[in-house]
Amino acid sequence: MDYRVGDIIDGRVTGIQPYGVFVLLDAHQQGLIHISECQHGYVERLSDHFKVGSTIQVMVLDIDEYSKKISLSVRALLPAPPMAAGRQHKHYWTSRRDRTGFTPIADRLPGWVASQLKELD
Repeated sequence: MDYRVGDIIDGRVTGIQPYGVFVLLDAHQQGLIHISECQHGYVERLSDHFKVGSTIQVMVLDIDEYSKKISLSVRALLPAPPMAAGRQHKHYWTSRRDRTGFTPIADRLPGWVASQLKELD
């Protein structure tokens, strides 16, 4: 069967490795759910979430056109987790009010270049 990115398929778990879960999609096609695509958040042991022989629903994320390897996801089928309390805005490590950009670096660059050129002489 020809699969396409975005297809939702039922498959059977055939193997579990530390990096992901192998899923048999049909008699001839197998795909891999990378550990990062198993659920939202951290996954310590995949064997806590999947069992060999069980049937699961997966989404096709990617199909490598040369090797024909199929990347799958369970996470894509799960609802997004709610934001943690107090973490509802993006944290900036610099001030968003300062509009200096790269000016401080540009101002210091000639001095740095001159210093390095002196060391080369």
